[in-house]
Amino acid sequence: MTSRNWVKLFLTTSLVGGLTTAIVGLIVRWSELQQYFVEFQLLDMISAIVWLIFMGFLISVISQMGFFSYLTIHRFGLGIFKSPSLWNGVQVVLILFALFDLVYLRYENFAESGESVLTYLFPAFILLFVGIITAWLKVKQTNRQAFIPALFFMIVVTIVEWVPVLRENSTHWLYLMLAALLACNAYQLLILPKLNEKSQEERQKRVQHSGHKGKKPRKLNKKPSI
Repeated sequence: MTSRNWVKLFLTTSLVGGLTTAIVGLIVRWSELQQYFVEFQLLDMISAIVWLIFMGFLISVISQMGFFSYLTIHRFGLGIFKSPSLWNGVQVVLILFALFDLVYLRYENFAESGESVLTYLFPAFILLFVGIITAWLKVKQTNRQAFIPALFFMIVVTIVEWVPVLRENSTHWLYLMLAALLACNAYQLLILPKLNEKSQEERQKRVQHSGHKGKKPRKLNKKPSI
């Protein structure tokens, strides 16, 4: 990816994080913020929205760190296990462990006496549902081999990025950060092939403009697995 497209990815992902956090934040924290809007306290309204957008920018940075970390880990995994199918099998096992731990550990640490486990299953269902939809879109965009890596990223990496809020068990922040992370992670995963293709076209144009027309630019024989 060229530096120009990397900057574009950073800025657009930050925008996705900021807007998502602002919208979801107003919904989940409406009981706290509604007085500003009912009484039309303009300064407080603007302050609340700007603060939510700023928090969204921070969450988007966490998302981008996780995304580029996974791209590195994915390449290491392919190199270590040699077989994409074997590496995919390892990722499936890790997905199951991550979902189980998300429910079990939170229930063991935060559940009150008599509280139903369904409350702790709901975030896992959201992760799984959004992860499957995003992975399916990734397959339509690239190839079938991209399903498991995309699902792994959307579930396992999102949980890792989500840990600071999971430790606190604040309901508002739990769903606020989850929504922002899922939006940023899905956006990066789906926009990456387009930016890579655009970067390749830009490199080809540079070669042509520089006068090196002896060799045709090398094209990818197959679409990437993530």
